[in-house]
Amino acid sequence: MLDVTKTAQQKRLDFKAKLDSGKLLKFPGSFSPLVSLLIEQLGFDGIYISGAILSADLGLPDIGLTTLSEVSKRGYDLTRYSNLPSLIDVDTGFGEPMSAARTVAEMENLGLSACHFEDQVNPKRCGHLDNKTIVESQVMVRRIQAAAKAKKDQNFMIMARTDARASEGLDKAIDRAKAYVDAGANMIFPEALRDPSEFEAFRKEIKVPLLANMTEFGKSKLLTAKQIESLGYNMVIYPVTTLRLAMGAVEKGLKTIMEEGTQESLLSEMQTRKRLYEVIKYEDFNQFDQDVFNFTV
Repeated sequence: MLDVTKTAQQKRLDFKAKLDSGKLLKFPGSFSPLVSLLIEQLGFDGIYISGAILSADLGLPDIGLTTLSEVSKRGYDLTRYSNLPSLIDVDTGFGEPMSAARTVAEMENLGLSACHFEDQVNPKRCGHLDNKTIVESQVMVRRIQAAAKAKKDQNFMIMARTDARASEGLDKAIDRAKAYVDAGANMIFPEALRDPSEFEAFRKEIKVPLLANMTEFGKSKLLTAKQIESLGYNMVIYPVTTLRLAMGAVEKGLKTIMEEGTQESLLSEMQTRKRLYEVIKYEDFNQFDQDVFNFTV
């Protein structure tokens, strides 16, 4: 909180400048403001807010059950104490084109830097599952047009995600992406591509910045950052990685406590109190408080 020096507008300008830099931007997914602090302190380029993470954190499957108010509030919570730009997943826009417009207005007002809409039918499915159903291309075009028209800050980025690869094939997915760019999308997110050749095909045909999704246990092969950059992509997300790491450790720890009756054997695997205080800058808050109370007229 004490270190946040950039306004929402400055974060958006930073995002655009980074996209134009030619460097691959790495945006890990965050499920907690504490994770967002770590993402910034460890030198990543931005914060990703995954719809799958938000659903799972509420104990729900990623099938479009979350609402605009839930997603926007959580997006704000996860990014307000960071100077990094942010990208948030807004699923299908929570309704008709007017709802997509309202979604952009909400995200912009809450300080987010960008959002992405997808071309699935609502209720949607996780992008790396089978049997997804997508809308007609023109339905998504109207969705993107409404979102683009709703922007007040022209540096707020509208991204279009297409899930068409699985059901319509690569060429049709590329055609959809081109239509979405014409409708006002600033970036394209081709979901669930299978191998480097498919990523390369998108880069050859699409002229705006592209995002690669490196989610675990999905359809896409996990490529290295160097490989993704060599394919000409501008950004990579690791949407659920931090949650999966945390939940794996939590489940192991709870089982240990159940079996052993104590957490003693787990201490070496825990973040220490000292390290936690370093991440949240506990001493900086102490100093701020002391400076206020030591003030004399």
